[in-house]
Amino acid sequence: MTSSAHPPIDPGDVVSTRDGAVVTIAFRHPKGNSLPGALLARLAGAIQAAGADDAARVIVLRSGGTGPFCAGASFDELVAVDSPERGAEFFSGFARVILAMIRAPKFIVTRVHGKAAGGAVGLIAASDYAVAVPGASAKLSELAVGIGPFVVGPVIERKIGPAPFQAMSVDADWRDAAWCERHGLYAAVCADADALDARVATLAGTLAKSNPEAMRLMKQVFWAGTEPWDALLAERARMSGMLVLSPFTRDAIARFNQR
Repeated sequence: MTSSAHPPIDPGDVVSTRDGAVVTIAFRHPKGNSLPGALLARLAGAIQAAGADDAARVIVLRSGGTGPFCAGASFDELVAVDSPERGAEFFSGFARVILAMIRAPKFIVTRVHGKAAGGAVGLIAASDYAVAVPGASAKLSELAVGIGPFVVGPVIERKIGPAPFQAMSVDADWRDAAWCERHGLYAAVCADADALDARVATLAGTLAKSNPEAMRLMKQVFWAGTEPWDALLAERARMSGMLVLSPFTRDAIARFNQR
């Protein structure tokens, strides 16, 4: 539910389609493909369903349009948070998507066609293989609005390492796609959108013909040691849920939301 002081929040859309053994999950939101709680819930559900589909062998994650890949957390929803519990629940949505991604028994290939901010970087890091274009800069914008990359932090740090994660967290500036590829957030950077689509399609087609049991076991190896993350990410969500109510953060979010 939304607070009576705020207008209804556009839930965005998530569409899942299967072509042979390839499931494509596409999310879309009119505000830069941002992520309100309703969209996060549908995204986690779609990933879990694809993971449980015996006919599927690979999952492709993408977003809509030609603008940003994802602007991160919905500022409309952040403004509407009116209690620590509601804040924790919203940020737990990111935790559920990340856990669904790393625990799905199929590889997740993410198509990054544009800029990625905040929580979007966590979704990319939770992928098994991310492909981007040169314009797909990334940043962790949380500190700029008075919070921190708490929920997405563990998966980003695991993917790119502690020092690059700290750098992204502290200065909250854009990193270009070359930086992201160099530090492992992106597995490959393609020349343009057409090349990106071709690369994703070729890889997904190859994986669709690969041994599903081998890929399932590889995912277990890739994400070994993340078993305690349910409790860890829940605690991180509570941290964010408290911070988002602070006067400093409320003012910062309001300023950003007016841009």
